[in-house]
Amino acid sequence: MLVYLLDDNTLKIDSFEQVLNDQSQTHLCILDFDTLPAVYLQLGISQKIFDECMREGNSKFEGYDGFDFITLMIPETIRQNKKPEHTCIYFRENLLLFITDRSEFINDIITSSLSEEIKIPSLGRFFHLFFEALTFDDRLVLEGIEEEISNLEEELIVSIKDDFVDSLVVFRRKLLGLKQYYEQLLEISEAIEENENSLFNDEKLRYFKILTKRINRLYMSVLNLRDYVTQVREAYQAQLDISLNYVMKIFTVITSIFLPLTLIVGWYGMNIMMPEFHWTYGYPFVIVLSITVAIGTLIYFKKNKWF
Repeated sequence: MLVYLLDDNTLKIDSFEQVLNDQSQTHLCILDFDTLPAVYLQLGISQKIFDECMREGNSKFEGYDGFDFITLMIPETIRQNKKPEHTCIYFRENLLLFITDRSEFINDIITSSLSEEIKIPSLGRFFHLFFEALTFDDRLVLEGIEEEISNLEEELIVSIKDDFVDSLVVFRRKLLGLKQYYEQLLEISEAIEENENSLFNDEKLRYFKILTKRINRLYMSVLNLRDYVTQVREAYQAQLDISLNYVMKIFTVITSIFLPLTLIVGWYGMNIMMPEFHWTYGYPFVIVLSITVAIGTLIYFKKNKWF
């Protein structure tokens, strides 16, 4: 458990007992999910909010009388072993509580702000710093996904891969998860802007308006990537159709070449006596005729650029 006291625009290490004894002081607390069951009642958290914290679901914002509650579920694509997977935020006038499975992420924000001497005049400012850090490098992640899709498209131009469809399915599933995540994050940011409990002043709300615009850009980038995947899939389907058409063209040419030969074979295969049977050169004539027909058909197709 990490506890910080907000004093003179800076965060200072404090004790959990101080949070309980002096409700007038402004504190920032960071807990893990194992510690929460032992202290949530002391912090004034209801059973309902506790149950919401312990239950993993979708990212969402809930505004109650006097406090806000946020649940964040961050997909693996964004986490990349750097960000928490499950984080709950309980925010009232004098207390900002983070319950997370990766407390070092939030502590790193505090350490960075102290080392860079960033002034934190209120819990609302740190609240914004958290969301800013949470979305800071998401653009790089999306650019990496775009590069992977581009490389897959280049491989499609060179050759058709057997597992190409599987790769597209993976990208579509990944982007669907990101789309849902940013939709939920956008709703959370917009709900914060509404400021129903008046936990933020106008200056802090300005920061969240900027954050909302950033999240919206990330959301639109995900939608563009989904369209890109769709275009690559259509290009792949077109490539398959072209290959299939080429194969069908080859078979058609072969069939067209052997069709007259089949006619000749059927003609001379009839069980009747034909004049050519008594001709000395009848058999060589049929052979020469078959070769001539085959070569003539090939020349005709080639001249008309049918293959």
